Parts: sequence; structure tokens; C-alpha cells
Amino acid sequence: MPDPIGTISRVLRWSVVDGPGNRLVLFLQGCNFNCPGCHNPHTIGVCNDCGDCIPACPTDALTLVDGRIAFDPTLCTDCDECLRACPISANPMVRRMSVEDVLVLLRRDVAFLNGLTVSGGEATMQLKFVRALFAAVKAAPDLAHLTCFVDSNGHLGPQGWAKLLDVTDGVMLDIKAFDPDRHRNLTGQGNERVLASARLLAKAGKLAELRFLLVPGQTDNTDEIDALRDFARSLGPGIRLRLNAFQHHGVRGPARDWPVMRRAGVEQAAARLMAADIGPLVLPSVWLNG
Repeated sequence: MPDPIGTISRVLRWSVVDGPGNRLVLFLQGCNFNCPGCHNPHTIGVCNDCGDCIPACPTDALTLVDGRIAFDPTLCTDCDECLRACPISANPMVRRMSVEDVLVLLRRDVAFLNGLTVSGGEATMQLKFVRALFAAVKAAPDLAHLTCFVDSNGHLGPQGWAKLLDVTDGVMLDIKAFDPDRHRNLTGQGNERVLASARLLAKAGKLAELRFLLVPGQTDNTDEIDALRDFARSLGPGIRLRLNAFQHHGVRGPARDWPVMRRAGVEQAAARLMAADIGPLVLPSVWLNG
């Protein structure tokens, strides 16, 4: 069988916020959540070649060839007008990369890297590619020291995780809300599978970080914070928690009208968690608003 091909929305050569150390990050295209507060909304959909993006491109970097969108990166000026024109939150500028293509990128910068992280979108929607990629990294003598991490919304089922965990060093898992109705309003999906994934990953020793997004008036109330506290306790000691603060960066649609999460609100939630001896606890390192 041919090696699986990954549909990549963006490659980030250097990142210190997507797992431990300095990492190469692949943002994979496509997501099974539809979060109005997503700061990468163009990674949600998968291009259906409708062509609406073509007239929006001022440099003719996009054309329709045999009914498919063709992208010429040499003509692109990164204006992102095509992303704003897309009616399904897709990216017509995706790259289709083989496992070997990614290994070439890793080897180029390996002296400066601690690992590889796949993000999104939702990386586990391209499970075959992610598994093949991680397995190849582990099998390469010059790359095997790099750690392989997944940034996930946790919607993958147990059979999917079983195919991935033997080649994965850690998973950073997002929980958007504990109240099921609130979670559905924030993502379009229930949270049963997310919570089950967190339990499975913690039991397997692969839950590197549990992330919780604080949205004013929605997930910053004491019920949600106490639910986070109790859930973290149920997973065992030493679970690393990261509190993220909702901001407007990259956000489209009605969530642009949501208030941003201020530092004082994050610190209040953090104090409630620390009073219960929950942690280690990580707070946002960059504040786009005060």
C-alpha cells in the first residue's frame, strides 16, 4: 500500500508553546468540532473545490484545473483573502505531504528541535498519516530522540487511540466545557468522548497536558472550575493543567462579540484550583489583552 498523504494547512518550523522544548508543528486540515471561538477557523473545513476563493485572490495564485483548486505558492502574498472568502472555513492553500516530506523538514532543523507536534484542525482525523509519521520518526536513528506529541480535542474513540499510543509520547487534550449542553454550544459536539479520552490517556501515562479554555460568562464560573478540579483529581496526582484565555485573535463570526478573558479572571480561576492543590498549573504566557 502507498504511504498515507497528510493534508497540511500550515507548517511551523519553530514553536515553544506546542509541547516541551522547541518543536516543529504540523497543523492538519479538517476538524470534527465547529467551535465559534476557534482561532484557526480556516482549518475546520476541507476544500470542496467550489472556486469561490479564486476571484478573491489578487495575485491569481489560485486557479481551477480539471475541476480542482490549484495553488501556486510562488504567486501568493499571504494576504489570506481566499480564507476570508471560503464559505466552509477551509484552506485552498493546503500542502499534501508524504511522511518522507516531513522527515526532510525535521532533518533540516533537527539540531535545534526537541520534537514534533501534530495539531489542527483535529490531527486525529488523519490518523493513518499521523501513525505512519510518528512510526517513521521512531524508526529513524537520527530522529528517534525527538518526541512525538498530539494536540487534540479528544473526540477520537478508544480504538483510534489504540492505533496511535504506542508511537506517541504525549497528548495535549482540550476540554472546552464540562456541562454537556455548554460544550455542545461551544463545539457542536457532546463531551462524553472527550472526557473518556482524558481518562484513557491518563491511565496509559500519555496525558501530557489537560487544557481548559476560559470564556467569560460561559466557562469561567465556579461550577466549571470546580468540575475541572474534580475531574483532574479523578485522573490521578500530578496532572498538568493549562488555562487558556479566550481572545479575538483569528476568531470570526458571532464569537467576535464575546468579551475577551482578562488576566484577573484567569488568576481568579487559578487561585481556586491552587487552593485545592491542583497542578502543576500553567497560565497563558502571552496576553493579547489586559
